[in-house]
Amino acid sequence: MFTGIIEATGKLSAVQQRGTDITITIDSQSLDFSDVKLGDSIASNGVCLTVTKLGKHSFDADVSSETLAHTLFCHYKTGQLINLEKAMLPTTRMGGHLVSGHVDGVSSVTKIEASGRAWHIWLTLPKALAHYIAAKGSITIDGVSLTVNELSNDAFRLTIVPHTAEQTTISQLKVGSKVHLEVDLIARYLERLLSKDNGSASSGVSMALLAQRGFL
Repeated sequence: MFTGIIEATGKLSAVQQRGTDITITIDSQSLDFSDVKLGDSIASNGVCLTVTKLGKHSFDADVSSETLAHTLFCHYKTGQLINLEKAMLPTTRMGGHLVSGHVDGVSSVTKIEASGRAWHIWLTLPKALAHYIAAKGSITIDGVSLTVNELSNDAFRLTIVPHTAEQTTISQLKVGSKVHLEVDLIARYLERLLSKDNGSASSGVSMALLAQRGFL
């Protein structure tokens, strides 16, 4: 599990083809590797990857054909800037929101406009994910925990403050750039609980009950 608070950025320094899979190397001079072990998880542009090899300022990870099919890693070239976050600890301050590192979809930047020192970024809203995304709700963009500030039928808007732009890859985004999306984990599980076809006995959770308890 992660929080969506980026600890450092790194660069994709090597890609090795291994049949239908690849092994990648990510270098980072700013990520603290002192507490990283083989088998640990590091979210890389929002994708949970397992460390298979450690260097002084780098790590290797295998990217399966499944991950390649559902993320942008199949298009990344060496030199690609990557957002990095180590897996959270039980003592971690929850500065963002609960993030699993499992990408739900891909979105494209449609408009970027300045707003004082901040930036408004509009992105396409995939139809399959639209019902998970709410105004003032949380969403993860390339591993960064952000708030949805505005929502339309086919797009949503994020407001990026200078610190976030400086510390993540968001400053590199342009109109047409593609990013990974992960919707709010709680929204996914609520949908499952409320589904009549969840393959289990009734959970007793209903829209009326959620409203009664103050969730709606």
